[in-house]
Amino acid sequence: MQEKGTISIHTENIFPIIKKFLYSDNEIFLRELVSNAVDATQKIKRLASLGQYNGELGQLQVEVAFDEAAKTITISDNGLGMTADEIKKYINQIAFSGATEFMEKFKEAKDANEIIGRFGLGFYSAFMVADKVEIQTLSYQDGAEPARWICDGSTEFEITEGNRTTRGTDVILHVNKESEEFVSKFKLQEILDKYAKFLPVPIKFGTKTEQEPDGEDEEGKPKYTSVETDNIINETNPIWTKAPSELKDEDYLAFYKELYPFSEDPLFWIHLNVDYPFNLTGVLYFPKVKNDFEFQRNKIKLFSRQVFITDEVKDIVPEFLMLLHGVIDSPDIPLNVSRSFLQADSNVKKINTYITKKVADKLSELFKADRKAYEEKWSDIGLFVKYGYISDDKFQEKAKDFVLLTNTNKENFTLNEYKDKVAPVQTDKDGQLIYLYTNEPSKQDSFIQSATKKGYDVLVMNSPIDNHFVGQLEQKLEKTSLKRVDADVADKLIKKDDAPATVLSPDQETTVKGIFEKAITKPGFKVELESLSPEELPVTVTMDEFMRRMKDMAQMGGGMGFYGNLPDNYKVVVNSNHKLVSRILESGDEATQGQLAKQAFDLALLSQGLLTGSELTEFVNRSVNLI
Repeated sequence: MQEKGTISIHTENIFPIIKKFLYSDNEIFLRELVSNAVDATQKIKRLASLGQYNGELGQLQVEVAFDEAAKTITISDNGLGMTADEIKKYINQIAFSGATEFMEKFKEAKDANEIIGRFGLGFYSAFMVADKVEIQTLSYQDGAEPARWICDGSTEFEITEGNRTTRGTDVILHVNKESEEFVSKFKLQEILDKYAKFLPVPIKFGTKTEQEPDGEDEEGKPKYTSVETDNIINETNPIWTKAPSELKDEDYLAFYKELYPFSEDPLFWIHLNVDYPFNLTGVLYFPKVKNDFEFQRNKIKLFSRQVFITDEVKDIVPEFLMLLHGVIDSPDIPLNVSRSFLQADSNVKKINTYITKKVADKLSELFKADRKAYEEKWSDIGLFVKYGYISDDKFQEKAKDFVLLTNTNKENFTLNEYKDKVAPVQTDKDGQLIYLYTNEPSKQDSFIQSATKKGYDVLVMNSPIDNHFVGQLEQKLEKTSLKRVDADVADKLIKKDDAPATVLSPDQETTVKGIFEKAITKPGFKVELESLSPEELPVTVTMDEFMRRMKDMAQMGGGMGFYGNLPDNYKVVVNSNHKLVSRILESGDEATQGQLAKQAFDLALLSQGLLTGSELTEFVNRSVNLI
């Protein structure tokens, strides 16, 4: 049996384009060929279970071997095998049924996966690294004869009688000079670890060598021993393929360590398992994330039937859950998935919604089952929950019952609980509820103390996304505003009708204002007199809530560039009812008045960490002189 022919491509040669265009992704050739071998192996098992194949199955596995000297990589299976006619059909015709269209369209493709997925070129990815590809195969069908196919990367092929004596297929790649890096144990192991670590059929990997003589048998003929060094490199039944009832906490933790060897144990996990209206399994872990986190994305691995596809899961997993770790497996997502597919596919959108719901349900369940334990985890999971509350309406609807607000006393409240707590004291004269918060408790301590003296509660909002969270709360909570505790003096943060009257006459107010304006030479500071409680500080430096928030948003890249470029502007609030102000007026000595005014101003700056460098040195020297 010998046959020569031409693969039906009527335009220019497709192979150089495959090599050139897909070069950056050339390692996926091994994923494609091993996946094909796994499919063939699973199919023979399926036929046997249906009674359509009655032969011995043997030990079903796929072998990947390489020969450094011969520069070959061989992928072998003991699956279905093919007849010569099937080779013609599946290798020569179907794989290239879209070849003409491919030649016209390949320039539009965004990535290698898109090309391979659209045009059924999985097998032909072999030519990304090989200048000659050989198939040796024997079909499972009764009376089938072994067949050999060979192609040198042109459009011509040859089919002859093969030498395979057992059911299955060998694909032998004669690796080209540019791709010799792949003929190494380290490189192949690396690719197999990435794509084949959890394949459902055992993958054997090793070095392909000739058999060596090892003495003689009973008839005096030489005995041969294989010196291949190989071993099974994959876990065929990873935990996401099992029922949660079969698994213990130790199993989930062990799998997490396998995926992320140097990570701390996760806080908890969610086992995903759905078969309608789409198929999805997986395990998602909540890692420990502190406020000084960097966005650790691409920690969720996407699989299709246990074959690794990608760890860029942005369109499958909601944006706010990109910090989760773990595995998602869905046969509804094709192996050769492209970004454009992910963005357009309806199943992907359903999966995204399902994951959001599962995460919300899990958090709700944890909160209701053991609130104390949930609160202990809040410093780690608060980021996820707040991010979801901000960015996903469906999640927000559920999260409003388990998102927590934490105050400076480290007490936690749900949104409803907090409203009930502060409404009696923190409602202003217009019926607006005012929530006070700090983003730097140590730096803003004097303001916090002033607020707590008035019976106000202060929330801690110091995570990287709390600026956005504050804005979202204002949008969603009825008749509620949030003010940073240093946005004004305590008496003015929540406007009441009982403001104390000033003890100064209009002329005295003008004099005091002039003294302070002369003493404060720092640009960007505007002096204002306020009639406050005598217990408040003589001078307080504040920044308007709106302006400060806009500048913060601009720094975080919130599209507020105009505000980000504005200079800092502060309000210097002089408490007209404080004893120091009366003393300044009474001294009558211009130098003393200026010195005391400057000292009070510098104290206000010092309390907020705004006094530095030579100004701080000058303040220290002046303090010594005053003492």
